[in-house]
Amino acid sequence: MFYREAGQYKTTYAADMAIFPIRQDRYGLALILLVAFVAIPAFGNQFLLNTMMIPFLILSLAAIGLNLLTGYTGLLSLGTGAFMGVGAYSCYKLETFFPQVNILVWIIMSGFVSALVGVAFGLPSLRIKGFYLAVATLAAQFFLQWCFARAPWLVNYNDSGAIEVPTETLFGLPVTGPTATPVTRYLVVLTIVAAMAWIASNIVHGRIGRMWMAVRDMDIAAELIGIRLLRAKLLAFAVSSFYIGVAGALMVFLWLGAAEAEAFNIDLSFQILFMVIIGGLGSIVGAFFGATIIHLLPIALRALPAMVGLSIDAARIDQLTFMITGILIIVFLIAEPHGLARLWQTAKQKLRVWPFPY
Repeated sequence: MFYREAGQYKTTYAADMAIFPIRQDRYGLALILLVAFVAIPAFGNQFLLNTMMIPFLILSLAAIGLNLLTGYTGLLSLGTGAFMGVGAYSCYKLETFFPQVNILVWIIMSGFVSALVGVAFGLPSLRIKGFYLAVATLAAQFFLQWCFARAPWLVNYNDSGAIEVPTETLFGLPVTGPTATPVTRYLVVLTIVAAMAWIASNIVHGRIGRMWMAVRDMDIAAELIGIRLLRAKLLAFAVSSFYIGVAGALMVFLWLGAAEAEAFNIDLSFQILFMVIIGGLGSIVGAFFGATIIHLLPIALRALPAMVGLSIDAARIDQLTFMITGILIIVFLIAEPHGLARLWQTAKQKLRVWPFPY
């Protein structure tokens, strides 16, 4: 009986169409943010921050970017890992060209570079779609990864062939490099991800989001009602690539600390795609659900046998992880194509009318 709309009156159209129309949803979001910004930094250890929370947030941001393209616009992309690499390498080059500028500025600017590359590879989307568009983005994945490995200029002719992140400060505190504390890096990543998730939510609930969903549902009908397909699709590629590029820059500068071209291979692209499928197509919160299953579930599987006194080798745990991930993808594609986000919405709807069946 605690999840009800009774007594919560709406006096404006904006209030009735709010993203969180029920007061309890707003309280729940505030509690989640309070735990994320206060409790986890205060009580979390290095393993929780470095191994679990920072990569979880970065992968969630990348999944949001792919969801804007695939879930909301209906354009399948298999080049997510490469576009993350574009963001990482462009941030590295911008930082080395202008070291006096704050690194957070270049992290955001790297998203614009990735957006330009995404638009270039999104040009064929007006003529091709479905499987053929997926193949085109797959070609972008291999081409860009080849450039990362074969262009020494991208790493300033470093003999190791890798991006090596220097130490950068914000308000006197190191935020990148070996001297940056996990708490500082976590708070920076959390702030960027929370802000960009809020922006993405407002985009998809506005005019641009409705335009993308019209293209996704039936592009011919969308064109007949006045939507310019080329502009809508290229905008989707640009915004999606922007989010993915920022996620790539965060991945190297605030998580890994160094990276080679192999870090942005096709496996990363499929990993982000699986997050979108399991979490839910066309859902911002689904990106976080998908990242929880794909990234945090394997960590839990590795820790669970030791907690119950079982001895299972790491190779068997990895095989078990692949099996569970594959089963989940098949189950969600057949039983619930909209993923965990739809199950979450259904559970909340049932709770709103409980104990009545209607």
